[in-house]
Amino acid sequence: MQRWLKGLLTLGLLATPLWVWAQASSSHPPVTRVAIDTGTLRGSSTSGVTAFKGIPYAAAPTGENRWRPPQPVPPWQGMRDATAFGPDCMQRPDPSDAAPLGVTPSEDCLYLNVWAPSSAIPDPRADRAMNNHPVLVWIHGGGYVNGGTSAPVYDGSAFARDGVILVSLNYRLGRFGFFAHPALSRESSGQPLGNYAIMDQLAALRWVQRNIDAFGGDAGNVTIMGESAGGASVLDLTGTPAAHGLFQRAVVMSGGGRALMGPMPELSDHQGDQPSAERIGENFAHRHGITGAGSDALAALRALPADQVVDGLNMQSLMAPQEGPRTWTGGPIRDGELVSGPPEGIYRAGLQQHVPMMIGTTDADLGFSAAKSMEALFAPFGEDAEQARTLYDPTGSDDVQRVGWRVGMDRMMTEPARFVANQVAASGEPVWRYRFSHVALEARDDWPGAVHASELPYLFRTLDARYDRLDDSDRATAWQLHRYVVNFARDGNPNTGGAPMWPLHTPLSNLMMDFTQHQGPVARQDPWQTRLDLIERHFTPALGH
Repeated sequence: MQRWLKGLLTLGLLATPLWVWAQASSSHPPVTRVAIDTGTLRGSSTSGVTAFKGIPYAAAPTGENRWRPPQPVPPWQGMRDATAFGPDCMQRPDPSDAAPLGVTPSEDCLYLNVWAPSSAIPDPRADRAMNNHPVLVWIHGGGYVNGGTSAPVYDGSAFARDGVILVSLNYRLGRFGFFAHPALSRESSGQPLGNYAIMDQLAALRWVQRNIDAFGGDAGNVTIMGESAGGASVLDLTGTPAAHGLFQRAVVMSGGGRALMGPMPELSDHQGDQPSAERIGENFAHRHGITGAGSDALAALRALPADQVVDGLNMQSLMAPQEGPRTWTGGPIRDGELVSGPPEGIYRAGLQQHVPMMIGTTDADLGFSAAKSMEALFAPFGEDAEQARTLYDPTGSDDVQRVGWRVGMDRMMTEPARFVANQVAASGEPVWRYRFSHVALEARDDWPGAVHASELPYLFRTLDARYDRLDDSDRATAWQLHRYVVNFARDGNPNTGGAPMWPLHTPLSNLMMDFTQHQGPVARQDPWQTRLDLIERHFTPALGH
């Protein structure tokens, strides 16, 4: 067995938090009832973790609340059961999802969940509550069209066992979450428009500020973390003034950093051949026989059955060729209020919240290319085309699909993550960059590397929810990745508690942590630096290409 693995397994066996032993020896049963600002909840406790699920943080976004900012939750009387997940947000589930849902989706979906150490829940018999546990808020991915908190992979128990309160939230997806139409603009009366999913995320973060002390959490020690569209959401939240003061740190996993899902539409103005979000909404309305821009059109849109609003939209349909007028914004809308533009412009101007960050990708992440030949693929590199071809296809395979995916991955994921890391470092905040390269035992014969979202069961230490066969390196890698994030959420620095030193990223050092297949976490300079430099030089708008 490799030395790193033997050492980590030994440390992992000895790293049971002391509070677990204290909880086990306590003479009092765990507290499973808490009072929040809208009523009293009853959760459930198992093995030192107390969970509260299906907590409404906003009123149901149905009927007249469809395409409105999240509304307050009506208070309830008596005890509300919080032992089961609420519905995930309305969608057409993707059968290939890396985090399959555990419940049936519904338009009534604005629920969140809390996993806390049982010892953290304030005891009503105590004179003083110790509300000092760090809080980690999880925002799931799924291309803005799929995903939800009920996925077993997202169980927060491991974080709670390590003294971190994990909050996971649902947010409106697809056209429920991002939609504009002239009739909505007329109705708005100055309220925010279009980016309802981001409004939901903000509402959940405000709920945390008001209520997390009831679970033993510290509202002044909140880290937001997301993967894929969730990671992109974290970047959007760091870039909106509306989120100031709602969190102190951020973790971005495969969240891009420039324009994750393509050009961001303006709310009402066209950009060249790019339609506005309102025009995209009108296209959708016309598909369903709804015309006009008045109250009748809006009433008809709100009366559409939920499955017709989904209209087949999911991750798989996004990959298929699109015919006819565009009917989906692709995600966030440039509304000039919550979202002033893609993260690239915000970070380049230094307008983001200045918070410590962990950011990275997997080594076989998402990537797309429409090129039909190697010549077309490398033509955008101009005078550097031959060098780029050597870097991306060192064996001379001329496999345009495989090589195009690599180029697309660097454009979509890898280089944008480095760009954001550079901007955070330039702002004076600490930033730690990573690449996840470990492939699970069960997938090593099938995957070209660590594919998109494959790090999630390692992060949550829920490997058994995803894989039937594991080895010691899988478990050790899960322990390490999870431990770094726990440290970061607690102290703002991943480097505490027996893990190999993770160096800070700077534009000059270009250092990162690589979670490798055979050596565990290895701190090193990015071996892809030269090819990422070429991507930045030839594909970023700021440099005139």
